[in-house]
Amino acid sequence: MPVVTYSLLRLGLFALALVGLWLAGMGGWLLVVVATVVSFALSYVVLGRQRDAAARWLAERRTAPERRSRFPRGVEDDAAHEDAVVERLREDPGDDQIARPNPSSTP
Repeated sequence: MPVVTYSLLRLGLFALALVGLWLAGMGGWLLVVVATVVSFALSYVVLGRQRDAAARWLAERRTAPERRSRFPRGVEDDAAHEDAVVERLREDPGDDQIARPNPSSTP
């Protein structure tokens, strides 16, 4: 999975920047902030190919045919059945096989 590879490489760059800056004498919260900025810049420059691979993998996964539906198959089947019932009611409003609630006389 390219996303995991890319994420692990970015984490490695962050650790490398953190250790390098610590050995250079930086400490405290500034160490973490500067290491974050340095690792971000390095990952943008160095990991372009991995970033593109991860983006392609995510895009392909998003548009895969088996992933197009947001709902499970059973929910899709129930919705299709309900749509068919509504269409049948529109075509033949006097159909007695479909139970309809009686209108209430009170508002």
